[in-house]
Amino acid sequence: MTFTIERTANPTDAATLARILENPGFGKVFTDHMVTIRWTEGQGWHDAKVTARVPFALDPAAAVLHYAQEIFEGMKAYRAADGGVTLFRPDANAKRFRDSGSRMAMPLIPEELFLEAVEQLVRIDQAWIPGGEGGSLYIRPFMFANEAFLGVRPASEYVFCVIACPVGAYFKGGAKAITIWAPENYTRAAPGGTGAAKCGGNYAASLIAQLEASKHGCDQVVFLDAAEHRWIEELGGMNVFFVRDDGSLLTPPLSGTILPGITRDSIIQLARSLGHTVVEQPYSLAQWKEDAATGRVREAFACGTAAVLAPIGTVRTAEGDFVIGNGEGGSTTASLRERLVGMQRGTQAPLVDGWIRRVI
Repeated sequence: MTFTIERTANPTDAATLARILENPGFGKVFTDHMVTIRWTEGQGWHDAKVTARVPFALDPAAAVLHYAQEIFEGMKAYRAADGGVTLFRPDANAKRFRDSGSRMAMPLIPEELFLEAVEQLVRIDQAWIPGGEGGSLYIRPFMFANEAFLGVRPASEYVFCVIACPVGAYFKGGAKAITIWAPENYTRAAPGGTGAAKCGGNYAASLIAQLEASKHGCDQVVFLDAAEHRWIEELGGMNVFFVRDDGSLLTPPLSGTILPGITRDSIIQLARSLGHTVVEQPYSLAQWKEDAATGRVREAFACGTAAVLAPIGTVRTAEGDFVIGNGEGGSTTASLRERLVGMQRGTQAPLVDGWIRRVI
């Protein structure tokens, strides 16, 4: 498919861009352009464009506004040591996007078209990629139903779009240990639901628990299973790992209620290559508390595209707090983070051929 490229008539000037890149924050300021591709029943994918980033014009009856037929991805572009630009495992994002689309009864965008759309935006807005430590270009591909109708069925028209923003650290303090809240009354997903899909509804349902966490001075929420409210599943936007005193790692299994994180999979492969045993099995909040007290679990960390690896220092519950290890993280978490970031930024060789995709 050929992309029509229409550069913005009002690009951000160099001085303003330099100020933005000094301290971009996370998800606050966006690049000059966006990519759109449309899908219409009977016609398929068409009208691929790179244009100035502008608001969408949506009919008040657009299906996404009423039935939440929407999916998205999160990925990053990195400035390599030689000045080039790379993506980390973008093929995995493309595949997961298709998996999410299948679950949400949406058209499946071909993986190569997904990747070309991402690369088109990275190439035209490459000047927005921060070069400092921890900086990257966060890329948000998403798709939504824009057919105007009121009726519960899959839509017949969709828009696929890619936008991007320069970012720094996701959590304040960078790689410092975070505090998480274990709510009593909220769950993220249930068997047969959309927990394994990256759709906005999953995150909307988690916001009330995140608000509760903030009131308790916590950075994130850890969700338990819907059936027994006992088994740890994942954080509000990240997967979770536990490092035991024998050096092994444990993480909850992908049971259909947990998002199959690309960072999660990368860590599993990386840890095993370094000689760690990694097991995927159910793990309860009560067992975590006991293992933290006895020292059986010496570290825990959250992981995802936005935060990479974030050590968990304290878990807060209605019954009281418990601390993991020294409350500040540990050597295994730090080592895995260093190696993963090194691969992403090109200072270390990728563990698997094909993990790094050169854009420029």
